[in-house]
Amino acid sequence: MGDITQVPVTDLPDDFTGRTDAVMLDVREDDEWASGHIRGAVHIPLAEVPGRLDELDPDHDLYVVCHSSGRSMRVLQYLAQVGYDGICVRGGMLAWQEHGKPVETGDSRSEGDAGR
Repeated sequence: MGDITQVPVTDLPDDFTGRTDAVMLDVREDDEWASGHIRGAVHIPLAEVPGRLDELDPDHDLYVVCHSSGRSMRVLQYLAQVGYDGICVRGGMLAWQEHGKPVETGDSRSEGDAGR
């Protein structure tokens, strides 16, 4: 897992709404998403990623977040095998909230535009 790029939450914007250059992909389960997510993130639970690749634009910077980074790393390993580059949000939503970054709540499937 050492070859996957990681970024600290402090280096990321608080909001990905309307970003045309980057996508924040949240791979947590529906209940985790509803309890708090990054504004403008795209929600695709881990198990659904292979079937929903067409929702991700490989030309955009792709940041992947989960609860603590474990699922993000697994998704990024898979994405690398199918030709997508991505960056792991180090520490996941735990780190996001520990640093006081804002979260939105709600159960909508996707807040942002995956670039397609």
